[in-house]
Amino acid sequence: MSLKQDIVWRVGIVYLVIFFLALSIVGKILYLSFVKGQELSQKARSLTLKDITIDSNRGDIYSSGNRLLASSIPYYQIRMDLKSTAMQQKVFSEKVDSLAYCLSGLFKDKTPSEYKKELITARRNGERYHLIKRRVDYNQLQELKRFPIFRMGKYRGGFIYEQVNRRILPHHNLASRTIGYLTRGNSGNVVGIEGAYDHELKGAKGIRLMQKLSGNIWMPVKDGNEVEPKDGNDVVTTIDVNIQDVAESALLKQLMKHDAHHGTVVLMEVQTGDIKAIVNLEKDKNGIYRELYNYAIGESTEPGSTFKLASLIVALEDGVIHLDDTIDIGNGEIKYYDKIVRDTQKEGYGKITVKQAFEVSSNVGISKIINENYKGREHHFIDRLYSMNLNEKVGVEIKGEGTPEIKYPGDKLWSGISLPMISHGYEIRLTPLQILTFYNAVANNGKMVKPRFVREIRYHGKVLRSFDIKVLNPSICSGETIEKVKQLMEGVVENGTARNLKNSSVSIAGKTGTVQIANEKYGYKLESKISYQASFVGYFPADNPKYSCIVVVNSPSNSVYYGNLVAGPVFKEIADKVYATSLSLQDGFGDLKQRIVDPPYSKNGNYQDMMVVLKTIGIDIDGEEIISDWIITTKRDSFIELKNLLVRDEFVPNVVEMSMKDALYLLENAGLKVVAKGRGKVKSQSIPPGALINRGTTIILEMSFI
Repeated sequence: MSLKQDIVWRVGIVYLVIFFLALSIVGKILYLSFVKGQELSQKARSLTLKDITIDSNRGDIYSSGNRLLASSIPYYQIRMDLKSTAMQQKVFSEKVDSLAYCLSGLFKDKTPSEYKKELITARRNGERYHLIKRRVDYNQLQELKRFPIFRMGKYRGGFIYEQVNRRILPHHNLASRTIGYLTRGNSGNVVGIEGAYDHELKGAKGIRLMQKLSGNIWMPVKDGNEVEPKDGNDVVTTIDVNIQDVAESALLKQLMKHDAHHGTVVLMEVQTGDIKAIVNLEKDKNGIYRELYNYAIGESTEPGSTFKLASLIVALEDGVIHLDDTIDIGNGEIKYYDKIVRDTQKEGYGKITVKQAFEVSSNVGISKIINENYKGREHHFIDRLYSMNLNEKVGVEIKGEGTPEIKYPGDKLWSGISLPMISHGYEIRLTPLQILTFYNAVANNGKMVKPRFVREIRYHGKVLRSFDIKVLNPSICSGETIEKVKQLMEGVVENGTARNLKNSSVSIAGKTGTVQIANEKYGYKLESKISYQASFVGYFPADNPKYSCIVVVNSPSNSVYYGNLVAGPVFKEIADKVYATSLSLQDGFGDLKQRIVDPPYSKNGNYQDMMVVLKTIGIDIDGEEIISDWIITTKRDSFIELKNLLVRDEFVPNVVEMSMKDALYLLENAGLKVVAKGRGKVKSQSIPPGALINRGTTIILEMSFI
């Protein structure tokens, strides 16, 4: 082979190799583009782009008077990136002492030397996410931003803060178990209104696309597909904070007096079923009474004598007895097979009427009435009880309602003594709320309404949905029977076991209950001791019922356990205070407007508050169109004149003629420090209205009474 042919052959081989190499590259490009392209594109996108979830603002829970019961406030976790490449070692070494000193001064949980040692160790270990402090509020966060090193920002100063919304109860323990809470995770709980209306409160989460930049920085990408979070709806409850406070105070006093284990109070509006107050207090291991469990809704127990009302309704409705019929109680003791039923009065009552038997709460009398008239036709008696919904849950939205238990003839546990025992409240189980719902039906002329905890769902003040009154049973019995049992309940307070409640400023009708508490394993006695449950349930005013209420005190341990002495005083205190603070319950209030001739003096103040007062007592108003939140009032001959009082953020407001409450609200929100001298209304202010506000300046208020 010649030299020329050899060179051509070698060049050909080189070109051929290059051709196949180029062909393979083109093939690979085509493969990656058309076969693996989508997969690789998604992988690259996942490394540089990601969707993050934006939490929504949880809705608030309000009382019936629009006072906050539960709300979310922002707290912050403070962390530090001590391995940030932008943080200079020289700066850290020079400023770490100052930073430690500032942190110690702000949080007061560690000494400066402890903070310094902690920060140096974390820097040495290269911690990127070192925890400084949890639950830091907004004001503390602003201070932290000015601290040495931190003031240099996220990268050069390593300063990281994360917002965490925390649920708070402004009224602390007040109705806290009914307001409830949520705990997340596999074993999480949904409790109270928070749990029942979580779907309304939680809102909708948003989605935002973020792109990764150099330095591990993530930046929002405006791609048109971002979904903004939607705030949760607000829930407006039926609870009245003022009545709730009264009920809790009254119950707590009795629990402490009698060293009881726990107790509950529920106050219901008769016609609507609105729960105005619900209290559940239990003694914890430290001897402090707290809301630990919702006994009103969740605890089913034998009700005892409060169930006698249901038994007599059955007998009266069937016409087998009349109120003036007589019963021979004898010596207050009767035996059914091997079970002896006794009255609390050991010598007995002799011959008394049916009405008197109920008033003195005679176990013997009521059991004789039912046993003599329904023995052999027990089915009829139990069916009558069932027809009054006593075997059904009331169906509240709050989770955990106890199941009512009323045995039926033929059931496994039915025996020869079941009929007389059920007649006076044993061998059955009901929750306090279920008993109250039944008594409320009597007060409501036979109409049984479902207990209502929530009135409205709102979104940013706009009503989205209202919850109507729900009728569970239009008539539990005839109107004639209702009138008779109302007489019985009034007689309990007038002549019977609850005579100690008779001196109340408002007339009360109700029934006492004292029952031995059965232990599942040991019966009614444990270590020779008997535990009791004291209760009182009824309504007021007796002649025109507006509210029904039940009080249950469990395991009083100071040798006093009767319902009239333990539970009755709680009921009486609540009734007295509700009556005293509810003008609509008091005689003659309807004529108040006609009796007001000369309008009263009124102070300047909040427009909404003023309108509530003036409309309630029927005072006429006049004046210019109100466009501000604050008003000036002037007393005229037959009306109150209103004028706008404009308040601007940058100027000192005019608080002259205002109450201390309104003046403090305006001035402190404007950033001024207030010193008040005296009491009454504001007579003068040291900084004149309209002056520019210098936050932190002290303003002195001279009040009308020094």
